[in-house]
Parts: sequence; C-alpha cells; structure tokens
Amino acid sequence: MNPLVSTEELAQHPEWRVFDCRHDLADPAAGEQQYLEAHLPGALHAHLDRDLSAVMNGRNGRHPLPEAKTFIAWLGRQGLKPTDTAICYDAGPGASASRLWWMLRWAGHENVAVLDGGLAKWQREGRPVTAEMPQFEAAPYPGKAKASMHASLALVEKKLKRAALLDARAPARYRGEQEPIDPVAGRIPGAKNRFNNDNLTADGVFKSPEALRAEFEAVLAGRDPAEVIQYCGSGVAACHNALAMEIAGMPGSRVYIGSWSEWSADPARPISRSA
Repeated sequence: MNPLVSTEELAQHPEWRVFDCRHDLADPAAGEQQYLEAHLPGALHAHLDRDLSAVMNGRNGRHPLPEAKTFIAWLGRQGLKPTDTAICYDAGPGASASRLWWMLRWAGHENVAVLDGGLAKWQREGRPVTAEMPQFEAAPYPGKAKASMHASLALVEKKLKRAALLDARAPARYRGEQEPIDPVAGRIPGAKNRFNNDNLTADGVFKSPEALRAEFEAVLAGRDPAEVIQYCGSGVAACHNALAMEIAGMPGSRVYIGSWSEWSADPARPISRSA
C-alpha cells in the first residue's frame, strides 16, 4: 500500500481503521486529552509513552521499543484485523504517526499509511471531527516482528563504521550546539544529518517523491538505502525519515529506536560534535 493517504481518500473510506497519534513531548498527557475532546470519526488513540514504548530504565532511551508480543497484544485489544487498512495521523507533521506506521509494519501489518497533512489539513478542509468513542471487539492479532526493520544498539555498534547513519534531529542538535531534551549533546560518529521537517512543504504535507528522492540521494551520496540506519532523539522523527524514503521509492532502511537518548546514556560510547 502507498505509505501516504490523502484526506480525500480517507474521507471516502469510513471502513478504514484510524489511529490518533497526537503527542507532545513537553506535555505527554496533552495528546490524549486533545483526542478526548475531538478526533477523526472512528479513531482510537495510540499513546506514544504507554502504547508505543516500553518502560524506560535509564539506559534504553526515552521511547524504547516494546517487545513484539506486547505491541501485538495491544493491536489485538484495539480489534485490528490483518485485513484492515490502518491509517495513522497526528496534529500534522507526521512524526508520531510515522512511529505507529513503522511499528505496524514491523509487526507484519502491511496495509498501513500515514494521513498526509494530518489533523491540521483535515480541519482546514472543514472535515468532521467528533468526541464519540468508537468500540471495536478485541481479538488476537496474528503478528510477527520483522527483525530486518529494526537496528538494535548492538547492531549499530557493530556497523558503526560501515552503516549510513541518518540523524533526523534539528541541525543544531545534530552538531551538538544545543540539546534541549537529552542530558548529553552531540551525535553518533559518522552520522549525516537529514532534519525530518525537511520532508515537508510549507503547507505541512510531504514533498513529492521526486523531490524527496533527490534530497535523500544528495545526503546518502551513493549509499544503498538498505545500508541506512535512521535515528533521532528517541526513535520517533527517525520513523518520519524512514517513511519519507519509502515515499521516495527508497525502501529498506532500518530504524534505531533507542537513538541518541540510548546511545548517549553510556559515557563510554563515542560521540561527535561539530567544531
């Protein structure tokens, strides 16, 4: 399935399963509260901290990847079926929605897409929202994790000198000039910067596949997309870059979910900063 769906397409398919992924890193309760006040018809909420992450232990990053069986059990509780088309959205930029998009594919659910432009575009067009809570019958979901999509900490350490690491954070964080979230500033050695917000136009929708391909090719400088390991602060914006590469026809990259928040937790690991 195309990794992006338009508001027009979604409006024509009320039978599709919709997930609201709104989340505010500075106020983790805000996304769920906004969902309770108004959301797309038929949407369930996916909470980044509670549903799409494991418990933090101080060493595994800010949004660690849950065990596959835990996430797959959550899918079953949402009543998602393997035949369902799943649509993920957030307030607009798509980073939180991309996290669920990536996790659904990781769990073996291929019929999934991100709503291009998110709730912001949906509401600009005057489309309906509701506070009504949908009900779906729970049923076991027969998922199985795809190890090839995820880059563990051990794999990143092993491939540190060979992999094409892409850092999705803002340039100042990549250069180590500032770090507003994690205790340590800097980047993983050898990483190139591709700020995930650069995947979007000024209107908040994804750039064309051709534009995205040209921009990623310029950063990768001939590297195979299958060699790419995406990371960011905590494995959210990295999924946005993975999605953008899929849109560009450059599939096969892995996501390092632990990202900088996990990497930098051990002072023995090497870090780089720009001079």
